[in-house]
Amino acid sequence: MQKAYELRSDTVLLDITPPGLSGFGAGRRILAVPHAEVLFLTVHDSEQMVREALETGARGYVLKSDAGRDLLTAVESVRQHRFFFSPRVTQALGSGPVTSALTAPKAPTSALTPREREILKLLAEGKTIKESAVVLEIAVKTAETHRTNIMRKLDLHSVSDLVRYAIRNRIVEP
Repeated sequence: MQKAYELRSDTVLLDITPPGLSGFGAGRRILAVPHAEVLFLTVHDSEQMVREALETGARGYVLKSDAGRDLLTAVESVRQHRFFFSPRVTQALGSGPVTSALTAPKAPTSALTPREREILKLLAEGKTIKESAVVLEIAVKTAETHRTNIMRKLDLHSVSDLVRYAIRNRIVEP
């Protein structure tokens, strides 16, 4: 992880279950680096693992058994900010909720109002919703409504997703 930060890597290949570490946790930290993408290389082909990889923010998921055939293509796809999943994983998942998440486009920041962009920036800088409301001199309930609207418009599901989005879109610096 230190090398990913030092080198400002654009693509990082991770194992999901490295000894003494959580690959998902490492992936989340690496994704805080602007322009970094994570590609998981693993033996795990369960839908739950793929779902967790997506929730981490990974762009790719390659089975070790497919690495000889797919790894270079996967790295190139992920480097270009495109998704790549081993064909066996895609087949196993069919057209369920995980694969539909791959094709659903995220709305651009331009879909946000100026006030929503302010809230997004403050939250990404580590302010609580209450602190954001004080800074903007608005009611806490109003700030919460803005946060809800931001998450709906950008199809994000947690404050950590908001932070990652803000970093990747250069709304804030890590």
